[in-house]
Amino acid sequence: MVLIGANAASGAIPIQHLLQETTMSDHGIARDQLRAFIERIERLEEEKKAIADDVKEVYAEAKGSGFDTKVMRQIIRIRKQDRNERAEQEAILDLYMHALGMADAPAPDYNPD
Repeated sequence: MVLIGANAASGAIPIQHLLQETTMSDHGIARDQLRAFIERIERLEEEKKAIADDVKEVYAEAKGSGFDTKVMRQIIRIRKQDRNERAEQEAILDLYMHALGMADAPAPDYNPD
């Protein structure tokens, strides 16, 4: 049996039921509902593209003002992180840099627990 959706427990619809429902009537609810979902997703994809284009423009503007966009992207990625997650990553990075002789001071003791 082919299901539309993740699985039967999540409310997935058997495709045979969906096909029967749409063939019983030219304007079946399932067809209309499917079309509505598809159109909503298409609109959201268009909005997502427009936002991505806007973000690119802001980066271009920042670059034109002399800012390093690679570093800006890194800052944005860091700001999305949880404070504890960021501190842990920084400690591991510092430990690795010391292990490779890339840092000036001796490596601090690192204990993730």
